[in-house]
Amino acid sequence: MSQCTRGDFMVARAITIPSLSLLAATALLGCTPDTPIELFEEPIPIRIGATMSQTGAYATQGGAALNGYRLCEAHLNSSGGVLQRPVELIIYDDESNSERARELYTKLIEEDNVDAIWGPYGSTLTEAIAPISEAHRMVHVSPLAATTSIWEQGREYLFMVLPPAEVFLSGVIAIAEQHGHRSIAVIQEDQLFPRAAGQGAVAEVNARELDLVLHETYRSGLDDFSALAEAISASGAEVVAMAASALDDFIAMQNALADHGVELAFFGTSGAVQEFYDALGERAEGVLGLSAWEPTLDHPGISEFTQSYRDRFDRDPSFHAAGAYGTCQIWTEAVRRARSLSADSIRRELLDLDIFTVFGRFRVDERGYQEANQGVIIQWQDGEKVVVWPAEQARGAIH
Repeated sequence: MSQCTRGDFMVARAITIPSLSLLAATALLGCTPDTPIELFEEPIPIRIGATMSQTGAYATQGGAALNGYRLCEAHLNSSGGVLQRPVELIIYDDESNSERARELYTKLIEEDNVDAIWGPYGSTLTEAIAPISEAHRMVHVSPLAATTSIWEQGREYLFMVLPPAEVFLSGVIAIAEQHGHRSIAVIQEDQLFPRAAGQGAVAEVNARELDLVLHETYRSGLDDFSALAEAISASGAEVVAMAASALDDFIAMQNALADHGVELAFFGTSGAVQEFYDALGERAEGVLGLSAWEPTLDHPGISEFTQSYRDRFDRDPSFHAAGAYGTCQIWTEAVRRARSLSADSIRRELLDLDIFTVFGRFRVDERGYQEANQGVIIQWQDGEKVVVWPAEQARGAIH
């Protein structure tokens, strides 16, 4: 008589489709009904490893993304898991540090022996750990990396969820032109993502034949933005488009502009989060910002996600939280379609996916490069984020 191990039973569960009975599944493995197997033993969890920036320069964004991962984990497990197995996330704090992220993803893969990985926050950390996931042939869905160059290095297992960095400030430039403002200043931090976003803004200014009156790159960790505020004032810029990886830079720049009496038609940033308004109050009024996601959009499941997030974390989700949750949804759908945890099978499904998550549409080209999500521009109005661009998704007029 054929004998089955617990491992055989787990494989049977993994390949079972809803209409396939446990008896039929075990029979596929050569097992018989009277095989001495512990049928009621709990299935082995699918262990997924990741890091998130819970401390350091990216902690605001990373903390929200961590919440998105954890919420999706809870929702998956409450609905039966994936491949009829529960999901267990192992998430370490990468401290917003590239070297630490590399150490931790190596540990997750080589020591913790996780079944899958999800990505960290941001382009800088994603670029840092992408060689590791590629070397181990592990699918890496990146929730919050947007820099095009990361996807131009022949990587096979890396997938983008965000809009490309180069379009993050395009809406700010479009709004400037729509309102008759021609003099544009572009300010960018000297980091991977901000450089790409800044260059994209410059390209948009040139494409619209507007006037680039200032283009400055500042060092990471700058704590005094007075010189930049003075340069902006001297340039005669009507609109400033700023790209940074750290929220504190946007806050410091807006304070410097206000303190130096610099009058602008618009100040636009490459990231809009509630903490910006919390820190600045009325000084944030009228500021524009890119948001890859807002709860007022009409994506499927967005209301339920937003309410569930509020109930669990006592605050509204940012686009970083929604991006992480959407990444979980994308990975899960690919696994379910593949009916396997095989990286190559999941990769093939991801390349073919064209779906909407709570975060928006996911569709990539052969590089794994996002080509369907372009984001929206919000404006802070009476303490609220109001979607003002593009017109087809706007929820209010620009002030």
